[in-house]
Amino acid sequence: MRFEVLGPLSITDGMESVVLPPSKPTNLLAALLLNANGVVSAEYLQRAIWGEEQPAAAKAALQTCVLRLRRLFVKHGVVDTPIEAVPGGYRISAGPRSLDVIGFRDGVRHAARLAHTPELELRALKDALALWHGSLLANVRSEVLHRDEAPRLVEERLRTVQRVCDLELSLGRCGEALVALWSETRAHPGNERFHEQLIEALYRSGRQSEALTEYRRVKGYLLAELGVDPSPGLRRLELAILRGDDLGPSADGVRAVAAIGTADVRRSPAEDRGDPPLPVVPVPPVPSFTGRAAETAAMEAELTEARDEAVTILLSGAPGIGKSALAHHVAHRVRDRFPGGRLHVPMVHPDGRPRDATEAAAAVETALRVREPGAPVLLVLDDVVDAGQVRPLLPAVSGGAVIITSRRGLAGLVATHGGRVHRLSTLEEEDAHRLLVATIGAERVKPEEAAARRLAALCGYFPLALRIIAARLLTRPALGLADAAGWLADDPLARLSLADDPGLSVIRVLDAALDRLAPRLADAFVGVGSLPAAAFPAQDGVSALGTGAAEAEELLERLVDAGFLEEGPPGPYRVHELLRAYARRAAAAGGPRPETTERA
Repeated sequence: MRFEVLGPLSITDGMESVVLPPSKPTNLLAALLLNANGVVSAEYLQRAIWGEEQPAAAKAALQTCVLRLRRLFVKHGVVDTPIEAVPGGYRISAGPRSLDVIGFRDGVRHAARLAHTPELELRALKDALALWHGSLLANVRSEVLHRDEAPRLVEERLRTVQRVCDLELSLGRCGEALVALWSETRAHPGNERFHEQLIEALYRSGRQSEALTEYRRVKGYLLAELGVDPSPGLRRLELAILRGDDLGPSADGVRAVAAIGTADVRRSPAEDRGDPPLPVVPVPPVPSFTGRAAETAAMEAELTEARDEAVTILLSGAPGIGKSALAHHVAHRVRDRFPGGRLHVPMVHPDGRPRDATEAAAAVETALRVREPGAPVLLVLDDVVDAGQVRPLLPAVSGGAVIITSRRGLAGLVATHGGRVHRLSTLEEEDAHRLLVATIGAERVKPEEAAARRLAALCGYFPLALRIIAARLLTRPALGLADAAGWLADDPLARLSLADDPGLSVIRVLDAALDRLAPRLADAFVGVGSLPAAAFPAQDGVSALGTGAAEAEELLERLVDAGFLEEGPPGPYRVHELLRAYARRAAAAGGPRPETTERA
């Protein structure tokens, strides 16, 4: 029997295939197969099956689900791929004959060993792609798997299709390449490499006007949807077509062929753990960005005035304070200074675990490899957890720049590598008001000016909270601002969330931030955050923590570094109002959750 995950999850005996119905056991099986031959933790399986809202007795429910899946195996005659209970979770063992995704990856590796014979390599890659069938995991109703696992598989397929097209172009088979490229460019409009291959195939086929039309189409899309210019490769190709140049052998195809046997086919440590690959993508635009005029001006000057040396800028501050938005906004404003591109590099996994520094460095190196040599590049390293993640990446941007966003102060990095530091606080009242006007429209705010200002105050002037309430208002056009403010005032923390996106919730964001702290530090924040005043002297912090002065000072300083407190000696410490409300809520609920582990 063979499992198939490169399409609807199914079981086949080679003659007939059974597509499993959407169910909890189907979610469980998909999670195990996508991490075959490795231990999958019980906690991850529970999230894959039930999502973030798990049953009260999730461990017992998981055991029941495993039992149901084993019965399903018996029903379909699956005897050589058992589910094993191991310390910490479960494991399913599989090979290329029993699981199509392993067969696909083995086929790609086999093709890499045939790079010296393009015909044989092309045939091997097409055989590997033939294992894909239909919509990926169409019958698996798990948001966690579609968010964390499916993108990795899609990326592997896209890389393989790109290699196939490069080989076909290098062999002069432009017509065959066009068949795949028409559909791939429409399915993945932001993938510039597919567009480059399509334009090249059209031009090599004698269809110059169509090639130029396609270039103008993708250029318009990139500017309108992503706010970026076409890649240097696309621009060079357009110029060659306008000149009527003979492209000669497909240089890009040759380079891609040579690269197949190197980094692209090796699995990183993160992939071996079942983590999705690190996405390094163009910096996304920020809709309706408002405020931060002083910080924006200072960062623009810092990035544009230094011409001969790399620039490092650190943006720190509390969770939800708008660090990423400011970094992306500034990156787009200085686009002319960085013709090599502006790249966004997320430094944590979706569950909050820090990315491995080696993996991040390899992903950045791969992304830079396709950029124009010598052209300055701007990297946005988003949500950095510690200085160790950053140091391996700094040499990669010689002559370019890095913007680091982090809740941490990263003073050690600043001490050893220098850089400019901007610590963000909440928005000014007028900027917060302007953000609401920009997002929901002046025509809606003007009749209820006072209510809009009350909404901004209830959001604590936090950009994340303001974006959430604005999204709620936009999707409820008949809802009055005064009514929304009255509703929000009853429980701002709980109601600053969006039903269709659990990640856009103030409580969830702060929960995740608290999870990064050591238990002692999380308890300290709840203690000082529950003090009667938002600003308090160090001595009040000592009293609230019930420790000696030296230990209390250490805890308070670490909370400042982690973004949960502001300022400190010789002046008072301060807690942002939204964080203070969260601390009071945590205190009423009995303090931080017991599973909190140290990450900061």
